[in-house]
Amino acid sequence: MITAAQLRAARALLRIDQRELAQRCSLSLPTIQRMEASEGVIRGNVDSLVKLVEALSVAGIELIAEGAVSSAGGRGVRLKSPPPSADDKP
Repeated sequence: MITAAQLRAARALLRIDQRELAQRCSLSLPTIQRMEASEGVIRGNVDSLVKLVEALSVAGIELIAEGAVSSAGGRGVRLKSPPPSADDKP
């Protein structure tokens, strides 16, 4: 599960806009916009959610679930490694 707040935070950590995220996970821009505008846990097509979470994981984002070990004890995101710089793009 991923919340809208986690999605916005993950995108901010990666320094990408909604359009870039949509391209990375092969979803439409309106789908990403709807996901980010939702309240709480994002609901939607399972295939779309899997694509989203996989794209974030590939980009280096670790989603922290409710109750998982973290300093604050709440939901969040954690950057597994620094995002690639613009110079690293092919």
